[in-house]
Amino acid sequence: MITEYKISEEDGSVCIQVLRSARKSIGLEIKAGGEVFARIPARLSDRELKRFLQEHKGWIFDKLRLSRERKENRKAVEAPRMEEMTAAEIARMKERFLERVRHYSGLMGITFGRITVRNQKTRWGSCSEKGNLNFNYLLYFLPKELLDYVVVHELAHRRHMNHSGEFWAEVEKYFPEYKECRKKLKKIGINE
Repeated sequence: MITEYKISEEDGSVCIQVLRSARKSIGLEIKAGGEVFARIPARLSDRELKRFLQEHKGWIFDKLRLSRERKENRKAVEAPRMEEMTAAEIARMKERFLERVRHYSGLMGITFGRITVRNQKTRWGSCSEKGNLNFNYLLYFLPKELLDYVVVHELAHRRHMNHSGEFWAEVEKYFPEYKECRKKLKKIGINE
């Protein structure tokens, strides 16, 4: 049984990781790093798998090209690595996050738990069910309105632990220009 399958076109080739399970349909997944996974029914024959992958070869390469283009269009944040920052710089940075969270939590009438600022690899911020807020330190080096948007976004999760219509209405109520900030953050890459 195949566990990896290679497809090619003029742009190059890609190895597809094949994962068999009790599922009934075939699913393709392309990760941000360019890895491609085919999740298939355990009983699917190798011949049927090869036929499916050849039929979807164009779609796979289109998605890989699109992913590459998005990555190339991203702007990286110019910032020192957190490990290279002095204790005084980190203290100043944490104070700024705390000040913005206090400001918006007061406006929104929302409580929060602990605030953590760290080098998050894939997120600008997060909120736990206990109300602990985590922020990516790179926000400190971006325009203030982007930090404020993420603060409001995470505080809004204290009322709505999802991205429902009510959640976005809450964000918009306290940060009307959130859509523009959201677009800007999507264009900015997070350094690893």
